[in-house]
Amino acid sequence: MKKLLIVAIGFITLTSSSCRAEHTKGTTETTTIQQAEEHHLSLLIAGDLMQHGPQINAALQKDGSYNYDECFARIRPEVERADVAIGNFEVTLGGKPYTGYPQFRAPDEYLQACIDAGFDILLTANNHCLDSRKSGLERTIMMMDSLRVPHLGTYVNEQERQKQYPFLLERNGLRIVLLNFTYGTNGIQVQAPNVVNYMDTVQIRRDIQAAKLMNPDVIIALPHWGIEYQLLPSQQQRDMARWLIDNGVDHVIGGHPHVAQPLELTPDSCHLVAWSMGNVVSNQSKPNTYGGYMVRMEFTKTVRPGIVPTITGKKSVTRLSDCGYTLYWVSRPTDNNRQHNYRILPIDEPDSVMTVIERKNRNAIRTSMRQLMEHHTVGISEYTFK
Repeated sequence: MKKLLIVAIGFITLTSSSCRAEHTKGTTETTTIQQAEEHHLSLLIAGDLMQHGPQINAALQKDGSYNYDECFARIRPEVERADVAIGNFEVTLGGKPYTGYPQFRAPDEYLQACIDAGFDILLTANNHCLDSRKSGLERTIMMMDSLRVPHLGTYVNEQERQKQYPFLLERNGLRIVLLNFTYGTNGIQVQAPNVVNYMDTVQIRRDIQAAKLMNPDVIIALPHWGIEYQLLPSQQQRDMARWLIDNGVDHVIGGHPHVAQPLELTPDSCHLVAWSMGNVVSNQSKPNTYGGYMVRMEFTKTVRPGIVPTITGKKSVTRLSDCGYTLYWVSRPTDNNRQHNYRILPIDEPDSVMTVIERKNRNAIRTSMRQLMEHHTVGISEYTFK
């Protein structure tokens, strides 16, 4: 992974402020730490995991089951390399009949495929989470729970939301709180007692306050926002990101527009905003929709030497010690002239393993995304994975 590239220029939409990820936890008992302790956590976040009708058909096997192994094979090592990987599960598991756009009902095998690809946590607050209405929301949650995959964004009822949200991730000695919410649900109303996290600033402010009480080292917001197919963030995205950070969120990693939008990192590395990561996989054919990026964040928590509390934690400072993004694109069965599934490929996949059509499509999306990133991304570099 490439090291941080910190540039001495103004942040496009946010002003740099002092890092808040410093905490003193517990006061009743103390111990002496002779030297500083360090804890490390790598976090990978990806965009929209979609299932259009042609994708469902391509995964169908002769025995009636569905297989997605080929789809995720090339990105699986990169996803698994992170300590924790997060993706936006933008379909429902409403059961048969399986359907694509405009109301997504994916096979249950797709959930297992996402888990097998290395995704540890799935986001469910997006504009398609109610495509199968109340039964689909509940069945999606039931399937995730049955496979023990952590998730956040939608809930069977308010009691479950209160128990599970804000979402606390504890790994490698770090405490990361995740927030996930959506701008809307395509005009479909959530039915009681189900709960969908909407982009309601009154509720989000309460959630941020609840997150702060969880003694977090880092708070990350994962909004479903923006305008579809726009390559630059909307004013609403800019305003919302500024509001989130002003209210105590450390980093904002967004999705929904189905195209890659740039990233911005404050010069002090305190706040990272990824406006849109684009699709992980889909059947969309509009310009720039068949590519995207994953964000990799490396956090380092330093526990300071001296007398520190021992009941609920230690005096510490957590920093974003490294980060980067990596580009990929999606090859369809029609691109490779074979009856293969959709394939998510690194942006620099060798020409020798691709057809003429694949090379042409890859070159087009690579040129477009890299030009966008070079002109508008601030303070964070691309890295490649093999």
